[in-house]
Amino acid sequence: LAGAPGALGRLRERLAEEAPDLGDFVARREGGYSVPAPASAKEKTRKPDWMKRAVPGGEKYTEIKAKLRELKLHTVCEEARCPNIGECWGGGDGRTATATIMVLGDTCTRGCRFCAVKTSRAPPPPDPDEPENVAKAVAAWGLDYVVITSVDRDDLPDQGSEHIAQTVENMKRFTDGKLLVEALVPDFQGNRAMVERVATSGLDVFAHNVETVEALQGFVRDRRAGWKQSLDVLSMAKAAGARVTKTSLMLGVGETPDQVVAALTELREAGVDVVTLGQYMRPSKKHMAVAEFVTPEAFAGYKKVADDLGFLYSASGPMVRSSYRAGEYFLTNLLKTKEGEPAAQEAA
Repeated sequence: LAGAPGALGRLRERLAEEAPDLGDFVARREGGYSVPAPASAKEKTRKPDWMKRAVPGGEKYTEIKAKLRELKLHTVCEEARCPNIGECWGGGDGRTATATIMVLGDTCTRGCRFCAVKTSRAPPPPDPDEPENVAKAVAAWGLDYVVITSVDRDDLPDQGSEHIAQTVENMKRFTDGKLLVEALVPDFQGNRAMVERVATSGLDVFAHNVETVEALQGFVRDRRAGWKQSLDVLSMAKAAGARVTKTSLMLGVGETPDQVVAALTELREAGVDVVTLGQYMRPSKKHMAVAEFVTPEAFAGYKKVADDLGFLYSASGPMVRSSYRAGEYFLTNLLKTKEGEPAAQEAA
């Protein structure tokens, strides 16, 4: 735990005593750790019941979809075929309806084996008016919380960092600072100046996904990405003053329970505040195969580990994705509380 090595040491000792191996810990629960995925794309095997999702619909969902088309906004919800699109767009149950807006185009310069987004070495140039147009559109939408993300743009001199920063700044300006903004960003090849430009743009949450455990980085992600580089990016953002840092892990790609616990521990040591864990789902037969379907009970076990490590917030479940219910009240209240801390300290 950042700033508390003694607490982290005690936690490690307790985890070792209570559960020498997380696989043993969750295997003792009803449902076990996982069920195997089909051995090949041709093999017909039903997905576990917990992986089934209702067809998206409802008044709020329809309203958001129509508004996005009207405003000509891209969402990663659609581009990446997210299974939670109905739940996040639909809101309800005390949650804020949330969509993740994608800037810098819909074509990525990298080719990660899990991702459904289009790829190209030379995507079309960014729209220079997008930072202002997107901000105006989102402001007119009347949201309380928005997530913006982007494809990797290794083809650009600044890799899109200025474009993203301007989008955040405009969103704050057009909403008088009332809109809470989370930015899920690329690694900018670990360039500190680019990371700091985005981290100091006024965003509320700096998010960058490590995607998988350290041992599987080369298998899952593009060769230009990596565990250390992503961890450094998150640390740079925190050092630059990002209020909240966030990352995400996919499970079911061949990782072991011990590797997941080690990843969570290292992320917390690096000062990451929020973590989400979800099941990898294969977008098409051209993409990396699913190794196993991790049970809800095992995900609950990982959430306990994350909470014990001291993450400010964690979401862990088969259908959880990096921007899953990002606008839910807990995180919104957390940000508002952190916003009030400096004023409270000055008053004291």
